[in-house]
Amino acid sequence: MAGTDLFARRATLTRSVRLLSQFRYEQSDPARFYGALADDTATMITDLWRGTRGDEPAGRTLLDVGGGPGYFATAFAETGLRYIGVEPDADEMHAAGPRPAAGAGSFVRASGMALPFADASVDICLSSNVAEHVPRPWQLGDEMLRVTRPGGLVVLSYTVWLGPFGGHEMGLTHYLGGRRAARRYTRRHGHPPKNNYGSSLFAVSAAEGLDWARHTGALVAAFPRYHPRWAWSITSAPGIREFGVSNLVLVLEPNRTH
Repeated sequence: MAGTDLFARRATLTRSVRLLSQFRYEQSDPARFYGALADDTATMITDLWRGTRGDEPAGRTLLDVGGGPGYFATAFAETGLRYIGVEPDADEMHAAGPRPAAGAGSFVRASGMALPFADASVDICLSSNVAEHVPRPWQLGDEMLRVTRPGGLVVLSYTVWLGPFGGHEMGLTHYLGGRRAARRYTRRHGHPPKNNYGSSLFAVSAAEGLDWARHTGALVAAFPRYHPRWAWSITSAPGIREFGVSNLVLVLEPNRTH
C-alpha cells in the first residue's frame, strides 16, 4: 500500500474527529458538511496521485461520478484539476443553488452505470458515497475503470451497509432491516427518507467491494476513509470490517488490467 503513504500521514485521530463532527450537519446544513468533505477528498486524491504516480495532479482531468450539486467542484479546481461532475438526478444537480464560479468545472447529466465518455478519456475517476445508492454498484465501478486512462487512478469510496452510517439519515434503525427502518422514519417524520431502502439506498458490503476490486486485477489499496491510520488494518478482518470500516475506499490503477 505504498501509494497511500502520503495520505496515511494525514489520517490522524484529530482528522477523524473533525470529519465525524461534521456528519450531524449533513441534513441541516449540507453546504457545511459537503464543503468539509470536499476539501478532505481533494487532499486525499492529490496525495493518492502523488503516491502512485510520483508527480502533481494539476492539469489532469478528474471525473466525479455522482457529483451531485457540485460541492466538490471548487475544492478540486483549487488543486489545478480539470473537474467534470456527473449526476443523473436533475433536482440533485441544482440542490445547492447556482453553479460554482466559472472555471470551477463542468457538469453532465448521466448515469454512473453508463458513463457517456470514451474509453480511457480521463486521468482520475472518483466516486464518493455513490455506490450504495445504485442497484448495480460494480457496474458503476467497471464503467469508472473503462473511462480512465492506463496509468490513471480510480477511487471508489462508499458507505458500508452494516457500518454505523449505513442507514444514512435513518440512523442506527437500519440494523432492524432497511425496509423496516424506512417505515419507522416515515412514521416519525411524516415523509419517507431521502435515501429510501430498495430504491435509492442499497445494502452494499465491504466484502463485495473488495471481491470486485480484486477480480479486476487493478486494486492498489483499500482502507477505511474516516479512520486514523492505526485502525486501517480492520479492512483485512472479515466480518469485523462490515461493522467497523464504515466507509471503504478502493484505489485502483487501470493499467493493471490492460
